[in-house]
Parts: sequence; C-alpha cells; structure tokens
Amino acid sequence: MTQPSDTSTLANQGRSSGFRARIFTPTALQKLLAFGSLILLLAFFSFASPAFMQMDNMLGILQATAVNGVLAIASTFVIITGGIDLSVGTLMTFTAVICGVFLTFWHLPMWIGVIAALATGAICGSISGTLTAKMKIPPFIATLGMMLLLKGLSLVVSSDKPIYFTDTENFYMISQDSLIGHFLPSLPVPNAVLILFFLAIVSSIVLNRTALGRYTFALGSNEEAVRLSGVNVDRWKIAIYGVSGAICGVAGLLIASRLNSAQPALGQGYELEAIAAVVIGGTSLSGGSGTILGTIIGAFIMSVLTNGLRIMSVAQEWQIVVTGLIIILAVYADILRRRKS
Repeated sequence: MTQPSDTSTLANQGRSSGFRARIFTPTALQKLLAFGSLILLLAFFSFASPAFMQMDNMLGILQATAVNGVLAIASTFVIITGGIDLSVGTLMTFTAVICGVFLTFWHLPMWIGVIAALATGAICGSISGTLTAKMKIPPFIATLGMMLLLKGLSLVVSSDKPIYFTDTENFYMISQDSLIGHFLPSLPVPNAVLILFFLAIVSSIVLNRTALGRYTFALGSNEEAVRLSGVNVDRWKIAIYGVSGAICGVAGLLIASRLNSAQPALGQGYELEAIAAVVIGGTSLSGGSGTILGTIIGAFIMSVLTNGLRIMSVAQEWQIVVTGLIIILAVYADILRRRKS
C-alpha cells in the first residue's frame, strides 16, 4: 500500500513532468532558439560595426520591423490553418493606394481613408479565402493569382504613379511620430512600433481566447475532423483570410505613412520575408501550431540581419542570397520539428 508521503511525491513528480513537457514542446524550443539567435545577431553586428548600436540605426530597425512584423502577423493566421498567402505584400500596397485615392484624389477625411484601407484589405483577403474554401483552389495558386491581380490593380488605380500625401495633414504621424517621445524625449520610439506591439497583443488574444482562434488551430490540425463535427469550415476559413487581409491594411497604412506616399510598384517580395519570419518563430508550415510572440521574434531577426549586412557594406545581391538561405534553413528546421513531434 502506498503511503501518503509516497502519493504526494508521485503527484509532485507528475506535476513536474507535466510542467517540463509544456515548457520543452518543439514550438517552445523553437521560440527559445529564435530568441537566442536574435541575441547572437545583435551581439555579432555590434562587435562588427560600432554604428550598428547607434540610436538612429536602432530606430531604423524598429521602423522596418513594424511593417514586416505586421505582415508576418497576417501570415501567421493563414499559415496556422495549413494555408499560405503570397499576396500579403501586394495587398499591403493596394490598400495604401486605395487610401491615397480617398485622401489625395477625393480629399476625404483621414479617418475615412484609414477605414477604406482596412476594409479593402478585409475584402481582398475574404476573396482569397473564398477562392480557397468555396472553389477549392489550392492556397498557393489562389494567393499567387491575387498577388498578380493586386499588383496590376495598384498600377491601374494609381495610373502607374506614386500618390503623395503632402496635402493630408498629420498622415505621417501614423508611422513616424512618437507618442512615447512626447513624454520621454530620450526614447523616441516610432508610433509604428507601438502599433505593431498593440496588434501583436490583440492578435495573440484572438488566437488563444476566441472562437476564431480555436478554429484557426483546429483547421490546421485536422480540417476534415472539424468539418465532420458540423462546423461550417468554409465560413471560418473565409473569416480567417479576411482578418489576415485587414491586418495587411494596417501594414499598408504604416508603409504609406512612413514614405508619405503610396508606391504602386512596391510590395512584391515582402511576402517572402513575412513567411520566413513566421517559420523562424516556430509556426509550422503544415498548420496547427504557432504563436504571435514567435512571429515577432522572427520578424526582428529578419530586420536585424538585413540591417546588419547593410551596415557591414555587404552587397545587395549577397543580402538576397543570405535571406534565401535563412528561408531554406527555417523550413528545414520546421521539417525536423515535425518529425520529432
């Protein structure tokens, strides 16, 4: 017969084992590895170039991460479902162009332009979701088509010319102003970074505390089982793509405010860095697992790497080579992680 003290010991061992199991999950280990890699990159580039840790350069990294990080958050929702969205970059550009049309061409109030950008992103994302859910077009092909479609529409709507926001008062403040800097002049963190972190917190709550988040993970884990349980899978998938599109609208506002213009030829290529950030952060390309925190860490890794190579005067073509290698390694790490799981 087991003595009470033995029972207590066994219970404590069970709790300790369960705690270790939760801490050392493959996704958690991937996040720890990504965070450690970020620290190593910061240390390496700081040693390689004294200019790297200067305040202006740090602010530049934060500003660049804001846009890429928002796009990576948008991609996280879709990738967790087991899908992929290649249109996030050109959708960002298209929402910026639409905002420019509302504010510069039609001279409407700024809040209307902001709503128009978010709504355009949500509608375009929902169309991608409809192509995938209702028409059964593979996500890769559906979003590839949307990427090209939106790139063309951006050029058509803008007449192949940049749209400048010089006549729109305070539009630059969305991204470039510093709310924190007004109170702490020595810490002029751009508003774009605050928007990134706020969006990350909201997105994390949505993924972990709402029905949309539960179905996002469920669709990535076993879509057929969700369908057989009576859930309207198509409706939820369209909603998820719509939320992702609206987040791309936020990225469009940030980059337009940062450049104080909507550049219709910009956008293509951003989707690769966004997907790389998501995978580096521990989200599985096969779906069913992922975190917003990991995605943010991945986005910072991509920004620090790009900025550091530029500071060290590495040629642009070699920067692209390094980015490609990072993507390959991140995908391979995801494959190894799935095998261990």
